[in-house]
Amino acid sequence: MNEFAAIVLAAGKGTRMKSDLHKVLHPIAGRPMLDHLLASVEQLGPHRTVVVAGHGREQIEAALGTRATVAVQEPQLGTGHAVQQTEAALAGFSGDVLVLYGDVPFVSPATMRSMLGRLHEGDAPAVVVLAFRAADPGAYGRVITKDGRTVAKMVEAKDASEAELAVDLCNSGMMAVRASDLFALLGKVGNDNAAGEFYLPDIVMIAAREGRVSALVETNEAEVQGINSRGELAQAEARWQAARRDQAMAEGATLIAPGTVFFAWDTQLGRDVTVHPNVVFGPGVSVADGAVINSFSHLEGANVGPQCSVGPFARLRPGAVMETASKVGNFVEMKATVLGKGAKANHLTYLGDASVGEGANIGAGTITCNYDGYFKYRTEIGPRAFIGSNSALVAPVRIGADAIVGAGSTVTHDVDDGELRLVRAEQSVKPGWADRFHDAMKKKKAAERKD
Repeated sequence: MNEFAAIVLAAGKGTRMKSDLHKVLHPIAGRPMLDHLLASVEQLGPHRTVVVAGHGREQIEAALGTRATVAVQEPQLGTGHAVQQTEAALAGFSGDVLVLYGDVPFVSPATMRSMLGRLHEGDAPAVVVLAFRAADPGAYGRVITKDGRTVAKMVEAKDASEAELAVDLCNSGMMAVRASDLFALLGKVGNDNAAGEFYLPDIVMIAAREGRVSALVETNEAEVQGINSRGELAQAEARWQAARRDQAMAEGATLIAPGTVFFAWDTQLGRDVTVHPNVVFGPGVSVADGAVINSFSHLEGANVGPQCSVGPFARLRPGAVMETASKVGNFVEMKATVLGKGAKANHLTYLGDASVGEGANIGAGTITCNYDGYFKYRTEIGPRAFIGSNSALVAPVRIGADAIVGAGSTVTHDVDDGELRLVRAEQSVKPGWADRFHDAMKKKKAAERKD
């Protein structure tokens, strides 16, 4: 494949999203749609990437960092005008150019490669258009072809005849062009059309008038569907999730109720992982072979080791690491904590900024008090330690190996290896007090009823 540059158009206002967030930064599976597209582009190794921004360009610039150059289109006078704004950024570049859209995030690397490859076939097309057959062509521009490989005509729906509107082969707007042709052709595009805009697809007909052929590559409609509203965003999310669930099961995971499990873009599941209903994976989660994720658990930024058990109703936050065969049970939350091999926190526990040694047992209602309102502090719990129920471990604190913390203790100082630590008020016993209390209260209540 020849050296190529990618142009991503993202200058639209996205008014139908009704959002302060730029349209192309809305997430699908926890990842901005623009990043989905750029990740596919990166697989092909672009020489340069230029993103055309207009409204909200500060958000685009902040999101991109150094990954791409931003070209500004102001005002927005159509897609042809948008691509013209990249000329300075591509100065001196003589390779191929791939034109994509930031709100069409799921064009595959294989499709991009096909477009660029078609540009260099024997008939040497001036432009390669990415086309698709639409179930409802509606307002899409039409692609007229006689042989299924080359373009006889392209026309916007607003300017099409009735016969042309009856064609279901549509223009996605994406194309591949040699850099040496792109800006020369764009310079000849006019705006004598219903919208008064400079249409990028017009370069196909300009090339035709010069005696040059243009080609098409056809793909499926789902791959090129744009996202312009919250409803379309939800539909894209649903399509992505359905595909990811199928992939997870094909790779050896069991999903008890697939439609209730939600993945992030980078979720990793090992073989023989079982995921029960109503589980949500946020970004940054890996689950190793044989682990079980029980219902109503939420995981983000967590690493679950082999044969571990999570939940039900557990929450693993960023930095949570579960080593082999460890277990967190119902209503347990972990954050920035390592739970050692075989260690258990079965019920109603918060473990934050902690390390828990191999084989330790954390009793129900235990919390690590890791925050004083200004700074975070760590708790270290040694191997085989036993923390009794309803204990508060006030960090920074260390609980030694094989130590026992009695139930109901508030521990503010280190506990040595093998030590028993009890931190409780002395119990006060008053024989007969409860009986006298009940008698007095019953008499008082009876007196009130007589009144």
